[in-house]
Amino acid sequence: MDENSYKTLKSFSKVEMVFKGSLFLGYGKPVKSEAEAKEFIDKIKEIHNDATHNVSAYRINIENNFAMKYDDDGEPQGSSGKPIYKVIELKNLQNTVIVVTRYFGGVKLGYGGLVKAYSDTATEVINSSGILEVFEKSYLILEFDYSEIQKIKDISKIFGKIVDENYSDIVKFKLEIKKGLEDEFTKKLVNLTKNKIKIYNL
Repeated sequence: MDENSYKTLKSFSKVEMVFKGSLFLGYGKPVKSEAEAKEFIDKIKEIHNDATHNVSAYRINIENNFAMKYDDDGEPQGSSGKPIYKVIELKNLQNTVIVVTRYFGGVKLGYGGLVKAYSDTATEVINSSGILEVFEKSYLILEFDYSEIQKIKDISKIFGKIVDENYSDIVKFKLEIKKGLEDEFTKKLVNLTKNKIKIYNL
């Protein structure tokens, strides 16, 4: 993974776990902002407003603007929100929010038991969702002769994908590639076509 990519949850995820009679419901979601993370937490709290606790944590990094927070929501300090955050951090996830809802089952878990229950539930949320590596994207416009079509298509598949094709007196492709590969891709295109190509950055 490099500075132009990050890992997050693949999709929304929900799991159920039981520890000594207490029901733990884990929810996770990939998010695009701190506001979206807070909105998700509020939504889960609203759904489970009868729960004993709704513990949460998120870790956001959008264009190098970093935000993180964890909330024990009434559990002993450090026993719940921080362990969830530590799981997110350990998996090196960004732009991720996890909420673990607890319905007390009558048996106290103790500090260590709480840490394990919240950590295990958060881990299961991540396992259930799966992890996605997200790449920042760049877009290029390529203009070239018809004789170069197959060469351009072949190399474009290696570096990214063609998102638009236009055929007139010349061929024009719009290409989506991983950010940071523009220079390498441009050099290969120039060599491959013997400089018979025009390349524009969008």
